[in-house]
Amino acid sequence: MADRPAILVIEDDPGIREGIIDALECEGFRTLAADNGNKGLEMAVAVDCDLLLLDLILPGRDGLDILREVRTTRPTLPVIILTARGEEQDRVQGLKLGADDYMVKPFSVKELLARVEAVLRRSAERPLDVREVPVPGGRVQLARNQVCFDDGRCVELSEREVELLRYLARNAGRTVSREEILARVWRLDPKGIETRTIDVHVARLREKLGDTAAEPAVIVTVRGRGYMFATPEGP
Repeated sequence: MADRPAILVIEDDPGIREGIIDALECEGFRTLAADNGNKGLEMAVAVDCDLLLLDLILPGRDGLDILREVRTTRPTLPVIILTARGEEQDRVQGLKLGADDYMVKPFSVKELLARVEAVLRRSAERPLDVREVPVPGGRVQLARNQVCFDDGRCVELSEREVELLRYLARNAGRTVSREEILARVWRLDPKGIETRTIDVHVARLREKLGDTAAEPAVIVTVRGRGYMFATPEGP
C-alpha cells in the first residue's frame, strides 16, 4: 500500500525491532529500520518518512541526541519514544525535547498500533503535492520544470530548483531552516555542511521567478532562521 505512511524504527534489540516492523507492515504501513544510533541519526534526517519510533538507549548516538537533531532539521516529524520501565527521567526529557508520545517496554501490538494511529491523526496532515505555484505575473508548472509568465515568456528551472520550490510551497506559512532544506531537499546530513549553498540557490530561483529579497512575493527570508513560502495572505 504505497499511499500508507512510512515509519522509521530505530531500535537495537532485534526481537523488538522485528516485532514492531511485522506489526506495522501487517497494518499496511511502510517501514524503514536502523539498529544503532549512528545509522539511525543518518536516516532520521535524510529519509522520507512520516513517523519516527525511537528507542532511547542505543549503541552509538543515543535516542535523545537523535531527537535533538530531528527537532532541528525536521521540526514537524512526529516522534514516539520507546523506553524501558524505570527510565522516567529520560521520558520526561524526551517529551520536553519535543517527542509526541512515549511507550514503555514491554508493550502490546494493539497499544503500539493505537499510539501510532493517534499520533499520526494529531500531527499536521502531510501537505498535498503541489503542481503549480503562482508567482508575480505568471505561474510555475512544476511538472514541466518551468515558470511561464503572462507575457508569453517561459523560463526553465533545474530539478533542484523545482524540488526546493515544491518543498517550500508544501510547507507554506512555516519557516524552513537551511538545515532542513539540506536534509529534506538535498538529502544530505546538514551537520558540518556550509549552508551558504542554500542562499545561492534561493537567489537564483528568485531571479527566475521575478521575485526579490527586498520585496518578496514568493520566498521570504526569515532572518537568522531560514526561508518561508509566502501565503496568499502574506508572509
